[in-house]
Amino acid sequence: MKCMFCGCQDSKVVDSRAVEETNSIRRRRECLNCGKRFTTYENIEETPIWVIKNDNSRQPFDINKIKNGIMKACEKRPIPINEIDNMVYEIEKQVQNSLNQEVKSSVIGELVMEKLKKLDEIAYVRYAAVYRKFKDITSFMEFVNEFEDFTKNKPQNK
Repeated sequence: MKCMFCGCQDSKVVDSRAVEETNSIRRRRECLNCGKRFTTYENIEETPIWVIKNDNSRQPFDINKIKNGIMKACEKRPIPINEIDNMVYEIEKQVQNSLNQEVKSSVIGELVMEKLKKLDEIAYVRYAAVYRKFKDITSFMEFVNEFEDFTKNKPQNK
């Protein structure tokens, strides 16, 4: 770190503390050349993620939209809120760890469906009904029948 007094590139860290309000680290440094002390702040650089919608428009990734959709699907179901929060956290982590600055909304929708399928069958079908935008009862019934086949072939937990 360059000293603000003499311009020397060499300094040592004397003290480090987390700054809770800003999610950064405050470092007290001492210049090895002039001996003067100065403070620096280290912040996490966040790269914004953009969601590509079906109409090719783009909007910032908003985890609250995902959580709201999951909450609606889980309404009146015996699902603890901490399980929903964990699911939302896992989805957010997957999207951010993909290292892509853009992600298709369909990818996010499939992640949500995958998690809901494991969590609660009713919530899964509710979410799918809205997400897949079924045009008629026939396409919805085909989806339900495919899901029934999946659940019949799923190993039972004993």
